Amino acid sequence: MTDLFEPIPFSLWKEDKAAFADKLGRSFRETGFAVITGHPVDQAIIARANDAAKDFFKLPEDVKEKYHDAANGRQRGYTPFGTENAKGQTAADLKEFWHTGRKLPPDSKYRATMKDTPVVDEVPEFDPATRAFFEELDEFGRTLLRAVALHLNLPEDWFDDKVEMGNSILRLLHYPPQKNPPPAGTVRAAAHEDINVITLLLGAEEAGLEVLHRSGQWLGVNPPPDALVINCGDMLQRLTGGVLPSTTHRVVNPEPERAKFPRYSTPFFLHFNQDFLIEQLPQCMEEGGKAQPPITAQDYLMERLREIGLVRA
Repeated sequence: MTDLFEPIPFSLWKEDKAAFADKLGRSFRETGFAVITGHPVDQAIIARANDAAKDFFKLPEDVKEKYHDAANGRQRGYTPFGTENAKGQTAADLKEFWHTGRKLPPDSKYRATMKDTPVVDEVPEFDPATRAFFEELDEFGRTLLRAVALHLNLPEDWFDDKVEMGNSILRLLHYPPQKNPPPAGTVRAAAHEDINVITLLLGAEEAGLEVLHRSGQWLGVNPPPDALVINCGDMLQRLTGGVLPSTTHRVVNPEPERAKFPRYSTPFFLHFNQDFLIEQLPQCMEEGGKAQPPITAQDYLMERLREIGLVRA
């Protein structure tokens, strides 16, 4: 199964959109994941955001706690270590993280449910660095959705007005070093699926991402340097009736000598506009897709946030 994650060069999109869309769609159908090389996300912007994230996570716990908004589901700002759990799991994941959200215009109708991202006073470069990173990933995500649309026999711009003000989130993840390293193969982040439409993930400094293939085998995802991993989320799975599956994945602990090092990761969760009604595409139902009741993106998000412990019922 070593060829399941064969990288797809982004240059193909500029040369032959149909061919790129076909490769991306086939990878999604088989594994729910794809690896993209030659992505256009600016490496300098990536580096600045990663450096700013590391500086933030070094701050004292009481300082970071200033940015913890538990009352609003931790959708913006800081979430402390050991807060989030995978759906169906009682044990918390071994991570802390930060959420940067979309910057809305003053008159946006979504302001009631999409808060502003807090300003981090202690790390002056944090806000501009993470905002620039958000914008780069948001733009590239919309491009990738154009390929998804072509694969689904939709107009290329079908997703454009359905995600332009989506509640998308840049998550800056920190898995702290473990002083008493657990056995290799135990988990840092338990098996889960993503809630959103698609997730964009740049390579982490430390390995550990694994995907559960439909054969029942866990497969390591080890992209080449400067590649980007993309996967289907639950919202895209629901839209397509399961034709494009949201695949279970996890982060496992490395060998004990590597568990002593921190792991940083920066997934970008691309979301639909909150009032978009998720209902199955007719062409996917013709393929044998599973029917589910229509639900707005916001209602679905809140349902899932309760399941993973970020919003208390």
